[in-house]
Amino acid sequence: MTDAGLRHGRASLGLSFGVQGVAFALLVTRIPAIQDQYGISDGLLPVFLAAVPILAGAGSVATEKVVARVRPSVVLRWAQPLVLLALLGVGAGREMWHVAVALGVFGLAVGALDASMNMLGVSLQRAYGRSIMTGFHAAYSLGGIAGASLAWAGARWELSLLASYLPVVAVLLPVALTGSRWYTEGKGAEGKRPDGTEAGAGAGAGGALSFKLLLPLCLIMTFAYIGDSTVSNWSAKYLQDVLGSSEQLATVPYNLYMVTTLLGRAVGDLGVRRFGAVAVVRGGSLLAAGGFAVVAVAPGAWVGMLGFTMLGFGLCVIVPQTFAAAGRMFPGNSHAAVARLNIFNYVGFLVGSPLVGALGDAWSYRGAMLVPMVLVLATLVYARAFGPETARYGGGHERPRTADVG
Repeated sequence: MTDAGLRHGRASLGLSFGVQGVAFALLVTRIPAIQDQYGISDGLLPVFLAAVPILAGAGSVATEKVVARVRPSVVLRWAQPLVLLALLGVGAGREMWHVAVALGVFGLAVGALDASMNMLGVSLQRAYGRSIMTGFHAAYSLGGIAGASLAWAGARWELSLLASYLPVVAVLLPVALTGSRWYTEGKGAEGKRPDGTEAGAGAGAGGALSFKLLLPLCLIMTFAYIGDSTVSNWSAKYLQDVLGSSEQLATVPYNLYMVTTLLGRAVGDLGVRRFGAVAVVRGGSLLAAGGFAVVAVAPGAWVGMLGFTMLGFGLCVIVPQTFAAAGRMFPGNSHAAVARLNIFNYVGFLVGSPLVGALGDAWSYRGAMLVPMVLVLATLVYARAFGPETARYGGGHERPRTADVG
């Protein structure tokens, strides 16, 4: 693989992460409009919302099987357009079964998309021989901000879902298909060591996939997404109901969280290269736990927003570095490791919001914020799973000679 090929592959994959960020934000930020369009009751809405991550987990499991026969770039090339078309289907339907089918397709395709994108990211990072994974997730955050802004504009101008989604899909679909021409996997990606020899199932931790070894990373992924879903689902309600802010001000914390997530991820790879993944993840965990503590004891809205800002900077590095650590832990079977790890993204998303809501109703919302704080702190116990950043890379294999690629 030439340096130019790696650069093109990195750019096209970053574009894919960005497109996914736009699509997902357009869906989740217009949930009230989706509920109104299809007449979904408050009692039935949680069923629809839970079905998407459950099906996404199934899509991630299926992707693990599919990439045993085809490259993840092929899966990504078809999954991304399917996600965009499913989003358009959500906006275009009228009957309840229309949205059920569209969300079902969206969930399955998102699982395949998330898994295959991160598989390619891990393999490209191996080829570069240095941390680039956080940058891909920064592109996702940037796309999320763009998608949320487009959703706000659609709601502000009282556009229908179809009118909001159609122009975006019309632009992003050909962009994604064109960009997919340059998807690539780094040399030594799956089943090959960087020197071109077979890794094989007998390659120890680098070959055969051991769930026992992967479990610490699965827990960290779950804890991170419990924290993330707490912010996305409860920040506005917390600021308004607990800290006494106005309805308008209550919308600010999530925007701050998104912006600080983007900023943190934009510089996260530099931090990993300088200080190592273990130190960066530990620092992020401490900062995120501090953010939850500030939110829990905040006397007013402005201090609460400071806590949510800390959360953005703290949580943003954990997820991409967890995927990268799985690739280093199983260099001969990284695709399967990423697919299985990706499932716990959805586990955290499913658990986080109901957990905080139940604790808030039964106890207090201030006390409920301490639970994700403790879970994020538990990441410190497993931080060694991120492995030392040494001159040798990925299970003891030498770094490929592409570390100077831009």
